[in-house]
Amino acid sequence: MGVARNIILKVAYDGADYHGWQIQPGKKTIQGRLTEAVRSLCDSNATIRGASRTDAGVSALGQVALAVLDTPIPTGNLAGALNDRLPPDITILQAEDAPADFDLSTGVTSKLYRYTIFTGPVRPVLKIRHCWHLPLKLDVEAMTEAAGILVGTKDFKSFASAADNRENSVRTILRCDLTSDGDWIYINVEGDGFLYNMVRNIVGTLTEVRRGRWKPEKITEIIEAKNRRAAGPIAPAGGLCLMWIKY
Repeated sequence: MGVARNIILKVAYDGADYHGWQIQPGKKTIQGRLTEAVRSLCDSNATIRGASRTDAGVSALGQVALAVLDTPIPTGNLAGALNDRLPPDITILQAEDAPADFDLSTGVTSKLYRYTIFTGPVRPVLKIRHCWHLPLKLDVEAMTEAAGILVGTKDFKSFASAADNRENSVRTILRCDLTSDGDWIYINVEGDGFLYNMVRNIVGTLTEVRRGRWKPEKITEIIEAKNRRAAGPIAPAGGLCLMWIKY
């Protein structure tokens, strides 16, 4: 046996048919498929960890994974070789060597998630698995004002799932903005880290900030409550995509 190497994998996937990133017994997961591919290719003892545990139905264009491999295969050939063993809805974009002390979690400086909403009256059937069809006239200006209130270092407990039991719910949102293109609305949330379901709860809350509903200043009240029941409903998983992770 040789010396195991740390390999960083940049991964993209369509999460619509998966039970999230993390391996779960008897369920189809992204981590599970990647592990199977790596072990069949080069190392039966290989382990793979992801920088973000995306939920069931969530996709990614820039997930980062760390594989510890004992293989003679050159790093430059790994992406192509693994892609030959992966299903069409998962692909390795890049493989590169990582230093022995590389830390997949604490080295992260920021992550960007994008949520896609379609507000037209007719379902976009070819894209429906990757958006939230919300046929309403949304007040984008008010939603943008509300999104700006989320920026900064705050206690986001009100936007965490009830299943998130972490003691520290303080996170820093570096950016939360909206762009629109006709009936399509894109909500971009960049932060140093996120609580469980945090982005989807933010999106669901922002959609309540529309004409006849909550005003933008309601966001401050929700943050101060530190209670999940104070915020809006959770947005469906399919509209969420992990765009990139920076180190």
